Amino acid sequence: MSYWEPGSTINWIYHGHGRKHGVKYVRPMTVVRDDADGLAAWLAPGTPLLRPVLPDGRDIRDWDSDPAFGFARVAKLDIWRGPGILKYAPTGVPWSVWHFWDENGAFANWYLNLEHPHERAANSVTTEDAVLDLVITPDRRITRKDEDELASARKIGTYDDEAVARIEAWAEQAEAEIAKWRAPFDGEWLSWRPDPAWRLPAAPSGYEVSYVAEELMS
Repeated sequence: MSYWEPGSTINWIYHGHGRKHGVKYVRPMTVVRDDADGLAAWLAPGTPLLRPVLPDGRDIRDWDSDPAFGFARVAKLDIWRGPGILKYAPTGVPWSVWHFWDENGAFANWYLNLEHPHERAANSVTTEDAVLDLVITPDRRITRKDEDELASARKIGTYDDEAVARIEAWAEQAEAEIAKWRAPFDGEWLSWRPDPAWRLPAAPSGYEVSYVAEELMS
């Protein structure tokens, strides 16, 4: 297997939940480290990206009832409006670990995003979000997140009982791994900062787009 060089740009791509619709979430990211142990990549604030939205342009989370998982979606060319995220995907496991810092630069928490094992291509890594996630604080508290959303996805058939059982088993596997407090929870990345010379990646291209954020229309 060949590995990406630090500073190179890749697309971190998510299929829709259950692959029920064809709109992908495409996040251009800068490679921090890539080797046999795993892939680390940086999502910088303001990065142009492609994300699914409801057909009328609203954010998916703006829909306040269970059928949101089953709605058709379209693509919006947007920017990353959250804080910078360092993602680390250990090789061969169904998750990635996200590192968050507060506005003062102090480490805040880890976020373990359950997602299908990653498929690598020439300049991308592709996976599927599994809804259920874990939040891990520096004092080693572990909290499951979005259990209600997983229940909603199960209710409307986005996931069947077998798929939900698999996702919950992944969560248990992740919790057991976190409890060992090994990399990436051993503090390796806590003082890491992005290279100030890195530029924002270019916007994803080659996708059908229904909406474009005002910041990208010039």
